[in-house]
Amino acid sequence: MDYVYRAAALLAAGLAAGLVGTAGGITSLVSYPALLAVGLPPLPANVSNIVALVACGPGAGLASRPELTGQGSWLRRWAPVAALGGALGSALLLSTPPGLFARVVPFLVLTGSLALLAQPRLSAYCQRHSMRTGAALPAGLTTMSLYNGYFGAGSGVMILALLLFTTDPELPKANALKNMVLSAATVVSAVAFVLFGSVAWTAVVPLGAGMFAGSTLGPRVTRRVPAGMMRWLIALLGIVLAAELWLHAGTM
Repeated sequence: MDYVYRAAALLAAGLAAGLVGTAGGITSLVSYPALLAVGLPPLPANVSNIVALVACGPGAGLASRPELTGQGSWLRRWAPVAALGGALGSALLLSTPPGLFARVVPFLVLTGSLALLAQPRLSAYCQRHSMRTGAALPAGLTTMSLYNGYFGAGSGVMILALLLFTTDPELPKANALKNMVLSAATVVSAVAFVLFGSVAWTAVVPLGAGMFAGSTLGPRVTRRVPAGMMRWLIALLGIVLAAELWLHAGTM
């Protein structure tokens, strides 16, 4: 009976995490603490969380078909970059102490959240002054995908801010592209963890099932809620996550 309660709790957490994550990018704000709450140690919880996140990709893709129309060439160019970053992050996690980024990550998440709020003004400033942002996309996407493969909490917010700044200023479209490149990075990381890591499948299955269901709702929420409101909600959740990660840096 304990397993039934545990599975039900993870299914509910996955539903919430998938919805919140594919609507903006704070999946692990819900899913990672849920895995810790059911008794997984930090490293297996991290690995299992990333494996379960694979379920968000198909759901988000199905729900984001209007925003992804005509984006095939962009995805073919940049999804492999994200996948490479995810592979590097997985290798780093499997070969280094899990707390390597613990003190830096909260500030990265906070920076991404604040950049999300400032993005309209920053983009307008760059256009007025003819500033080029081309180099920011490959460098930022590789770095953030590497972090996603290593730990991942907050990577969605950072990638969303990057894509709004460099690729598409419309929040629903940038969010759809974020979900797809994040999925590419996550799949590669998950394969590495399945082969070489320690995956708690009894937790991954219900969590992943919930994430798939939630991920079919997230893009629809982003499409319907006013962009300004979504921007503030995502940024505020990112700030909460940054505070949470800073307070618990020693357990990462």
